[in-house]
Formats: sequence, C-alpha cells, structure tokens
Amino acid sequence: MTMAKSGPPGRFRHGDRVALWRCQLVGLTGYLVVGAGMLAGGALMLLPLGIGFRLLPPAAGRLRRVSDRYRARAARWTGRTVSPPDPLPQGTSARRSSAAILGDDGFWHDLRWAWLEPWTGGVLATIPLALVEYGAFGALVQPFVWRRLGDGNWYAFVPVTSTATMLTALLLGLVFIAAGLRLAPVMTTLHARLTHRLLAASRTTELTRRMARLADTRATAQHVHAAELTRIERDLHDGAQARLVALGLTLDEATRLLDTDPRSARTLLLDVRAASERALQDLRDLVHGIHPPILADRGLADAVRSLALDSHLDVEVTVDLPSARLPAPVESAAYFTVSELLTNAAKHAEATRADIALAHDGTHLRVSVTDDGQGGADPAAGTGLLGVRRRLDTFDGTLALHSPPGGPTTATLEIPCASSSPKTSSSSATA
Repeated sequence: MTMAKSGPPGRFRHGDRVALWRCQLVGLTGYLVVGAGMLAGGALMLLPLGIGFRLLPPAAGRLRRVSDRYRARAARWTGRTVSPPDPLPQGTSARRSSAAILGDDGFWHDLRWAWLEPWTGGVLATIPLALVEYGAFGALVQPFVWRRLGDGNWYAFVPVTSTATMLTALLLGLVFIAAGLRLAPVMTTLHARLTHRLLAASRTTELTRRMARLADTRATAQHVHAAELTRIERDLHDGAQARLVALGLTLDEATRLLDTDPRSARTLLLDVRAASERALQDLRDLVHGIHPPILADRGLADAVRSLALDSHLDVEVTVDLPSARLPAPVESAAYFTVSELLTNAAKHAEATRADIALAHDGTHLRVSVTDDGQGGADPAAGTGLLGVRRRLDTFDGTLALHSPPGGPTTATLEIPCASSSPKTSSSSATA
C-alpha cells in the first residue's frame, strides 16, 4: 500500500480516511487475537491435568482461523500474498492430535504472533486514533464547554481561559486531526508489513515447499516443452514446409515452360512470389508465438507497450525497470503473462481500461495488471490463469489475484531474478 501525494491544506484524502478505518479495524479485531491466544495458552497450561489434550486441537484450530483472516487482510492491504504454514496435523484421538500439534512449527508460529499482535497492532492502531479523537475534542468540544470548565481547563499545553486560547485550542485540535489522518496510512502499512513478517511461513517450510514445487514444475515444464516442440513441428510441416514444397514444384513447372510458353511461365513465377510471401508470413507468425521479435530487440518495457497499443482496452503502462536487461526467459514469461491477463480482461471481464505496472527491486520482477471489469475471476474456473501460474512456477514465481465481485481485478506476479546484460531498457516512463 502506497501513500498518495499530499493534497491542499485542510482537505483530507479518501485514502487517509480508509487508513483511519483500518486502524479502527485493527484495534477491534485485536480482541479476537487475544481471545484465540488465551485459549491456546490455557490449553497448553492444562496439558498436565489431561483436559488440555481435549482443549488444544479446537483451540489451535481457532487460532489458525484467526491468523488466516489476518493473512488474507495483509494480502489485500499490501498486494503481497502471505504464505500460510502447513495445515494443522490431525491424529486419530485428541491425545495424538495434541501431540502432533505440539510438534508443529506452524502452531508455535501462530502462537508467537498472537502474543505479539496486541502490542504491535494495538500501539500502531492507537496512535492515529488517539490523535484524531483528541483533536476532535479540541476542535468540536472545547469551543462549547470551555467557559464551564473554569481556570483548570487545559488542552494539551494551552490553558483555555479566554476566547483567544479557545481558538488556539481549536486550531491545535485541527492540527491533531490532520496529523492523525496523515499518520494512519503509515501505521497501517507498517502493521501490514509486520503481519506479513510474523505470519508468513517459516523459511524452512518455504524451502521445503519450493523444492517440492520445483520438482513438480520441472516435470510439467518438460511436458509443455515436448508439446511445444510437437506444435512447432506440426506448424512447420503443415504451413511453411507445405508452401515451400509447392513453391519448388511451381518453380520446376515454370522452368520447363520458359522456352515454350513464356507467358505461362511468367504467371507461375508471380504465383511463386506470392507463395514465398505467404511462407515468410507463416514463419514470422510461428517465430512470434515462440519469442516476439520486439521482446528480443527492445526488451520487456517496449514489448508490453506494444501489447498495450494492440489491445482493445485503454491501457496505461508504468515502468520502473533497470537499464540492464532481465534474463530472456523471465522477460518472455512476464510478456506472455501480461498478454494473457489483458486478453482475459477484454474477453471475460468486459473491462474498458487496464493499468500495467512493471518494477524491479534488484531481486524480483514485479508486474501488476489492474482492470475495471466485473471482477469475480477464479483461477479454478478456467485454463487461462492456471496456465499463467504453471508458467510462473517454472521460475519459482507467484501470482496473487484480488478480484472481488463487481471489480476491480488486480493480478500481481513476482518472479525472482536479477538484471543481466547491460542492454538499453526504458525506465520510469509512462505510455
């Protein structure tokens, strides 16, 4: 979540008010975290008495549901998926389930977060709310009650004993309200980042998943590669090769007619030229499906701009890429992913506009595509998004999709990579 540019004095942005509501939400839902943490902690303390073995599985399940809710919220607020731990283990009895839970890293991971969240979330959410509430008291209450409160009435460091000091308190209250509203986005962003760090699966779990995913995607990639080779061979055989064979036969016929029937030979040669142009176009189309020439020549930024120009949507592209080129396979995966997402937005979401942002932080390529379509996209409902995820899995990349009913839809992909050869690439531009 990013902060917008400051507006004119006295005008509060919609994002600030949303962030303030999020602070209130963090404060209110903190009670759920406290309750879930206390249930799990109480079950642990009752284990020596035996009853804890019956209480621990449902308490751990309750804690996991609360932590999953926070993971989903952090993902919505930051646009970054928070990877959950492995599901809680289950046993054939309450005692076996409790023993398995006690040996599960994910349970202790959630419990540590439940003990820290009331402090981190409570403090971060309280500061903007306290500023706004105290500011509202100075700006909305002091002007009406200061005469009744007597000489002991102070607001912050101002003794409110006259009209002038009352106006000072009113202005000071407005400053507190503005400070709270401006501080709210900072606090909610910091809280979401802390939640991401505390609730994301441990590094050991991530490495284990990555190894399993890479083993699975390697087999998938090999299958896709073999299918792609078969397609290329078929396209060459049925397309360009067939045209070239026909072209050779036509040339032989024209050669035989050169001396006896020059007019017919000339007609055949014109047919040869037309056939050669069609064969060349077939080859260009085939190569474009493998690796677009503009991607090889100009890089990812210009290739995506080309997609934007060819799209039926009104597309805006924002680029923040290094001058050095990214690895060619990564650029190709990102290019075809953006192409698929634009196609889905125009074909299925009935969108009219899309915004594409390309960025690289030194270790990851991050691409987000947002459209104003009808939303409700489901990766399990079609093959397009599943194909995108399979393409990204080959590079250990991720695809996060936020598509509520009614829209908008935002798809964010991240691919681990570093820039390579120092070829020219557009940077920090908008098309």
